[in-house]
Amino acid sequence: MRSDEDAGDSKDDGKFQEKCKEKDLQNVTKDKSTVVVPKKDAVDLESVLRELKIFGPYHIKFVFLVGALTFMSMWHSTNYVFAVENVGYRCKYPNCDYTELIQLEQNSSFDHKCHRYTLHDDNNFCIEENFDLSNVTDCDAWVYDKPDSFVAEFDLACKDWKRTLVGTMHSVGYMLGLFIVGPLSDKFGRKSIIILTSVAGSFIGLSKSWVYSYWLYVVLEMLEPLLGDCYSATFTLSIETVTKEHRPFIIFVLNLFTTFGGLCVAVIAWLAPTWRTFVIVIYAPGLLFILYIFWMDESLRWLLNKGKKDEVANLLRKAAKTNNITIDESKLADLKCEDSNTNISLATSLKITFSSKKLFVRLLCCICMWFTALFNSYSLLINSVSLKGNKYLNYGLTILSGIPASIAIFYLLSKFKRKNPLIFAFLLTGTFCTAHSIVSADYAWLSILLYVSGKFFSTISIRIVYIYTSELFPTYTRNTMHALCSALGRIAAVIAPQTPLLMQYWPGLPSMIMGILSILTACVVTLLPDTSDEVLPDNVGQAEAVGKQKKNNFDFCSKL
Repeated sequence: MRSDEDAGDSKDDGKFQEKCKEKDLQNVTKDKSTVVVPKKDAVDLESVLRELKIFGPYHIKFVFLVGALTFMSMWHSTNYVFAVENVGYRCKYPNCDYTELIQLEQNSSFDHKCHRYTLHDDNNFCIEENFDLSNVTDCDAWVYDKPDSFVAEFDLACKDWKRTLVGTMHSVGYMLGLFIVGPLSDKFGRKSIIILTSVAGSFIGLSKSWVYSYWLYVVLEMLEPLLGDCYSATFTLSIETVTKEHRPFIIFVLNLFTTFGGLCVAVIAWLAPTWRTFVIVIYAPGLLFILYIFWMDESLRWLLNKGKKDEVANLLRKAAKTNNITIDESKLADLKCEDSNTNISLATSLKITFSSKKLFVRLLCCICMWFTALFNSYSLLINSVSLKGNKYLNYGLTILSGIPASIAIFYLLSKFKRKNPLIFAFLLTGTFCTAHSIVSADYAWLSILLYVSGKFFSTISIRIVYIYTSELFPTYTRNTMHALCSALGRIAAVIAPQTPLLMQYWPGLPSMIMGILSILTACVVTLLPDTSDEVLPDNVGQAEAVGKQKKNNFDFCSKL
């Protein structure tokens, strides 16, 4: 005996099928002898998008709009690397400044960071003979290398866990926010969620510069990505606005904007006199994204999936006019209608998706890919400022590897599909990270070269994971599934800010962990189908057929 809930779902499915049958009846005409003659086939959105030409003014404007979002998103997502940077500190002694204590440590075995030695004479000079090594107490006051730094202002000396907690809470907020942003984006549209999150994130981030309580700052650090991360919806909008042939190109462009955003934030951190100034500079410009209400258009695929065919036609006319192209009106009138899921609840959409064993296995594989890719990306970025040499230069070199990585991604995705490049990216990331873990830090340039090479291939892997995930699931749950994989994978991003603490036990331990995870994940990717030759699937049947040599035509309505 079925439950009432199952009966209700069955009833809803019957309504959807009946609605589709009515739709089909509208697409036929009858002659006088009552012979039914089908009208011409419906036009797929993909074929209309091909006519618009991606290098026209409309798409160039679109690229800069989404590029600005990813550029600023890079500022916000890594702000804590510099805002809460590690600074030097030593116990406070009378007549001893920070520089004198550093010089004293170089010539002795003193530990002046967290332990205080009794002075024979408080008025004597800061010399080794004046310290009583037999009388040691815990420090209660410190002098800092940078008195105006976050660590100094909130007095976090000998409390490294409080400093790294800021980055961890940022990742926690990001992870929880994806459970909110993904479903909302599928329900209310990509554009509205992009604008809402980008402005909210900028406002919350800006408010961090006004607080003087450590714990309040931590709360705001978590709220910022929870309510204000726009990258997931921006990425989904980007790939839904172009054809399958141009997906690698749009990914290439987004990667370039992200890379230059990372370089820019390093320069701002270097020039900013205080951490509060740095926070204001990187968040204030984001308030201008409110203007996207007038500048940005909604995702055409999302609108079609919601049955808003007239809006799609109007946007296509607008794009064609901007690109000085004429589109046949009959094509706009015959656009394939995917409106049978207009009133489907999110729970029903997810139930339909999860009912497929193939898609469920893909979900587990994607979570694994996201976990490793994000752990590598964040860990390599965060630990780059701990390498020998100038931390701003090291961070910049690590980010700069994103430019050749973007070029490589564009070539690989265009020539070698998705699956094989991702497998080799994980394998090579694992190889270079493992090699870095066993090379002595005394070989500074070799160590940095291996580290940057690992970051190069980790950048390739995370970018392919982004596009690969979005191509494996149907339109009406695409952003939700993408966000779900990313959110669960971001458990790794929560852990990553704590990896600098592992260096106390062995400097190469974080790199070794990244190497092992990458090699294991490369094996997991072999379980997935390739997707590069596929149009983005709109329903479960089409999603299940991804990667098959011969596919049948699936009726969207029959799957609902």
